[in-house]
Amino acid sequence: MIEGVFVKKLKVVPDERGRLMEILRSDDPAFVKFGQVYMTTNYPGVVKAWHYHKKQTDYVCCVKGMIKLVAYDSRGKSKTKGEINEFFIGDHNPCLITIPPGVYHGWKCISADESVVVNIPTEVYDYKNPDEYRLPPDAKEIPYDWVLDKSKKHG
Repeated sequence: MIEGVFVKKLKVVPDERGRLMEILRSDDPAFVKFGQVYMTTNYPGVVKAWHYHKKQTDYVCCVKGMIKLVAYDSRGKSKTKGEINEFFIGDHNPCLITIPPGVYHGWKCISADESVVVNIPTEVYDYKNPDEYRLPPDAKEIPYDWVLDKSKKHG
């Protein structure tokens, strides 16, 4: 596991009214601080990658559909430099993934319908000076291919 990345398995509590799922609590071991909460969606097969932050930690949770979230450690002084982690999260595996500063990350919608992702970054988005550093999904700097692993069979 990439240094500073954490996975929190989430518990869904259903009853006759619906369901409840706590995502992030201030007493969670990985909690740093609160900046804002936002949601983003992906259409099936769409990749939103790559980016990292210098200051903020991201807490990512897919609340509808399924995504493949990938993290890549490019931090020079990290014990896990060069490591890649894949997480399959959403309806069938509710989790909160903590992504620390300096770790590239992104995701791909792998469900048949649109995915809905909630992100709880530790910092407020600064429109004039965004703490966001991007590369395209096929960036040569990151040894990752977003297509289905060639060793796996479709169908």
